[in-house]
Amino acid sequence: MSIIKQAAEMGGNLAVLIEGDDVMPIFLKITKKVLLLSIFLMFGASVVSAQTAGVGTWPTQKPIRLIAVFPPGGSVDQVARTLAPALQAELKQNVIVENIGGASGVIGTAALTRSDPDGYTFAVVFDTHGVNPSLKDKLPYDTIKDIAPVTLIGTSPMVLVASKNSGITSFKQLVDQSKAGKQFSYGSIGIGSLGHLAMARLAKQAGFDWNHIPYRGGGPLMQDVLGGQVQLAIGSEFLVKPHIDSGGVIPLVITTAKRSPELPNVPTIAESGFPGFNAPAWWAVLAPGKTPPAIVNAMNQAVTKALKTPAVASKLKSQGIEIVAGNPETLRDFIGKQIAVWGKFVIENNIKEAQ
Repeated sequence: MSIIKQAAEMGGNLAVLIEGDDVMPIFLKITKKVLLLSIFLMFGASVVSAQTAGVGTWPTQKPIRLIAVFPPGGSVDQVARTLAPALQAELKQNVIVENIGGASGVIGTAALTRSDPDGYTFAVVFDTHGVNPSLKDKLPYDTIKDIAPVTLIGTSPMVLVASKNSGITSFKQLVDQSKAGKQFSYGSIGIGSLGHLAMARLAKQAGFDWNHIPYRGGGPLMQDVLGGQVQLAIGSEFLVKPHIDSGGVIPLVITTAKRSPELPNVPTIAESGFPGFNAPAWWAVLAPGKTPPAIVNAMNQAVTKALKTPAVASKLKSQGIEIVAGNPETLRDFIGKQIAVWGKFVIENNIKEAQ
């Protein structure tokens, strides 16, 4: 049967002629109202399609890459790997954690910004993300334009711990000996990390100076404090609590305004002679800057649901992380404030990468 491309509008009706060799001509009459309704329905479908543009078949096309911007063993790595299975179950797609550490998270974040903004690459970053813009002379990305905030995972106290062979068993003892002129060295996850800046602020308020030893991540840092190669270490509660529980290190003090429910016997810096002291660690999920908002919002919802699953929530809580979640704008505002507060401290105290 052949279709003759001929249409004639007669008496307000649209006639389409279909003709075959052995078939009588058939006229299919469609009224104007039916035609207009068909056009309206097609237009409506196109509007719905436009509203969901940017999501499409996401995330069914390929596995999702979740960059941990610090090496294995640290809190960023552990948070990413705690989140990944629940996120995978929520999205019904494989989520693969990839460690890209170095330069206080800059190398991993740069890898994120170079990735296609198609919804298949995200990153878990640490509090250094809010300090790097002020600390680094030139970042390989724009912290605002090249990155899309997804969600603030949570916040946590940082804990100052001592190695067992340091001879230090309390924060008061450490402060007294420091004021008396004894030199101490402490390690952090890197220059400009919140741990580094918190200890720099403490030393400035107390009137003494400690030697800072920067590490490339929490894993290497904890290896050295456990082995006695460094006297003191400052790290998130998530990072250090397993080693406190095992007796490998001695907790001295925490950096938040209130004591941690998971470490109720460890005093705060604020209650130990430095009122008003407050410096929490934090973790967040980010996407490349041009990722479609629809995908960013969908990932935000998936991460939020994953954080509420019993396995994830109990694991993070047991390690001192208070889950925040919230929408992308909440994270955008939070990062902006972190950049402003700690950027001012970095500039006023002339903190450089070479320190």
